[in-house]
Parts: sequence; structure tokens; C-alpha cells
Amino acid sequence: MTDLLPGFDVSAFVRATLAEDMGQGGDRTSAAVIPADAILTAVMDSRDPVTVAGLPLAAAFFRALDPDCTIETLVAEGQAVPAGTDLMRIRGNARALLTAERSALNTVQHLTGIATMTRAYVDAIAGTGAILLDTRKTLPGLRVLEKYATRMGGATNHRMRLDDGVMIKDNHIAVAGGVEPAVRAAKAAGLTDVVVEVDTLEQIPPALAAGADRLLLDNMGPAVLREAIALVAGRVPTEASGGVNLSTIRAIAETGVTYISVGRITQSAPAADIGLDFA
Repeated sequence: MTDLLPGFDVSAFVRATLAEDMGQGGDRTSAAVIPADAILTAVMDSRDPVTVAGLPLAAAFFRALDPDCTIETLVAEGQAVPAGTDLMRIRGNARALLTAERSALNTVQHLTGIATMTRAYVDAIAGTGAILLDTRKTLPGLRVLEKYATRMGGATNHRMRLDDGVMIKDNHIAVAGGVEPAVRAAKAAGLTDVVVEVDTLEQIPPALAAGADRLLLDNMGPAVLREAIALVAGRVPTEASGGVNLSTIRAIAETGVTYISVGRITQSAPAADIGLDFA
């Protein structure tokens, strides 16, 4: 899993999540009701049609409490499956697996929900040439996981952190005194691949003149986007952002923008209905 989540400490995440759920006294219910040597065989399955993400993390939760459990993963990460699909089969110590169940399911439900919504957006712009991007609108501490889920859904990751990309937004522009001085200051600092947010067509010429490497066309409808793209005339890539949803994204993509960034794929994705059932 570490190769899928570079820079993310899976073991630390699993430990912290289990500690949050178990508290100081552990799973009192399972300890009281389930014999210490009881074996559980269970199947994780989806009750909805979904695009799957997070199964390796679920396996890590189960193995953290029962290193000897056997796990068979039945579908691939990023695979679209119909409702009723078995995703994973687990066999091991019943107390351990039941204690890990909620943490494993919460993670898979959340990440699969993101991947599933992302796939819907990707499918909506199929054939247009536009590329779907995620954003930094993620839950604190879960950015790496949530951006992994968007990749499983077919999106391309935007910048992961503030230090791996340069984006001059409206508040930077306001403080710097305008688009042109903001971009020139970034270039004078030796920054490259400078993305500049523009809210109006009038901001495009000074942004390009100052050396912007990409334009983020913010909250522009399709008609204005077409004007903006004609004004840019292919000199730099363009990105549409703001107010994008499933009912509008196709029209936005058909304007010819290079990228479309959508915050709601991480902000607003509902958890997938996935359960773990005795088998």
C-alpha cells in the first residue's frame, strides 16, 4: 500500500484510528460475547454500484489486530462493480475482526464514495479531451487518502500541498495590487509553472503578459469560457473552476478548457453502502 500512498504512514493511520475507536478498554462487547478462540469468516460486499477504493487499507486494519487472518481481495482498486458484489473475504479471530470492522468499513465506505462520485464526473466529460482535477478541499489529515480515491475514480491529482505548486488566487492578487504585479513577483522569485486565477476577461491579457504559465478561469459560464479560451488562443493551458456539478460539467468541458477542477468530489461525496457479513 505504501507505493500507492507515497509519504503516507499507513501503520500510524491504522494505529491511531483503532485507538480512537477502541479507547482504553478495547471492544468490551466482543470480549464479553465472543469466545476468545472463535473464528469468523466474513465477506465485505457493496450494496450499491460503486468504484472501489481503500481495500488494502481495510486489510491493514484486520491484520493489525489479527496478523494471522487470511484475506482474499476479490476486486481491483478502481474497478467499477455492480450492487451486490463481494469485495473481500476475511477469515480469522472473531474478536479481532469484529473490533477492526468499523474502522475498516468507515475507510472503505468513504474512499469508495469519493472514487464513485469522481468516476461519474469523469464519465460525464468523456470524449471532450478535458481532464478532471481534484483540489485541496479535503478533510484535515486525510488528503493523501482522499486524493488516492480520486485517482481510483479516474481524476488527476492537482497540487497535494502548498509547496508543490504555485497558484496565485484572488486574495493574493488583491494584496499584491493586481494580476500583473502578482505574477511578476512570482516570476522574479524564480517560480515556475505559475497558475493564476482570473475572474474576468480583462485580467487575462495582463496575466499572460506577466508570464503566467496557466490560467484558472474562475466561476465563468460556458459562454464566457469560450471567450476566454479564444483570448488565450492556446498560449497556455486553461482550467475551469467554481460551481461545477454533474449537470454543468459537460457544457464546461465542451468549451475547450484543458482542465476542470472540482472540489465537491472530495467535499461532498456520500459514503458508499458497504457492509461486512457473516459467511
